[in-house]
Amino acid sequence: MFTPEDRDRIRADLLEKAAKDSRISGAAITGSVAAGQEDRWSDIDLAFGVDNAVELQKVVSDWTAYMYEQYMASHHLEVKYGEWIYRVFLLPTTLQVDLAFVAATEFRALAPTFRLVFGEANESREVKRPQFEEVVGLAWLCALHARSCIARRQLWRAEYMISGLRDHALALACLRHGLPSIHGRGMDLLPRAINAQFEGSLVRHLDTAELSRGFAVAIHGLLGEIRCVDKELAGRLHKALNHLVETSHSSL
Repeated sequence: MFTPEDRDRIRADLLEKAAKDSRISGAAITGSVAAGQEDRWSDIDLAFGVDNAVELQKVVSDWTAYMYEQYMASHHLEVKYGEWIYRVFLLPTTLQVDLAFVAATEFRALAPTFRLVFGEANESREVKRPQFEEVVGLAWLCALHARSCIARRQLWRAEYMISGLRDHALALACLRHGLPSIHGRGMDLLPRAINAQFEGSLVRHLDTAELSRGFAVAIHGLLGEIRCVDKELAGRLHKALNHLVETSHSSL
């Protein structure tokens, strides 16, 4: 297990390496530490601008090799978001190190959690938040699949879809309260009463009766969240969503 001191030492080393890499035009600390919210379990989040866009892939490759050679990374994951390339490393100590690379022309803050260490950053551009109707659509799509999975006795997949339904409903609550809605980051910051209404949607064991019970609770919570923002839409969806619950029970 890594210690906070280990994490601070590795972060400092990576920033020093970046400052010595002539291809790096700028570096920033991102994530929880930039927001003043770092704790015992936080990871390392760094962002780098690359002076020559043509060299971007080479820079990413060289830094990846460094993480394996210097810190014996166990594995890494690559995620692309727009022009950014994210390399997410898992170290043997369980420390997660997220390194983001982008051409200097696109090096900028995408969120308030961006602390420039050296170089220059372009004007910030906030990442587009999920839209209310988009999340609603994803929620009812999960609900459709949950109902059919219960009917087909696909128990594990049914539980997966019910969890997805609940997650999207809670994302709607996060949007409504101005909280982060991606990857569940705002869920624990929601008012207790909101989370409480979804606790019953947790599936306690895998059988069709229990799945249908949790499904009904999740649907009820979803409709409540939609109603808080758009009563007309909630009215249009009410019949179809409740019919899903009724037909999931009738399939038992």
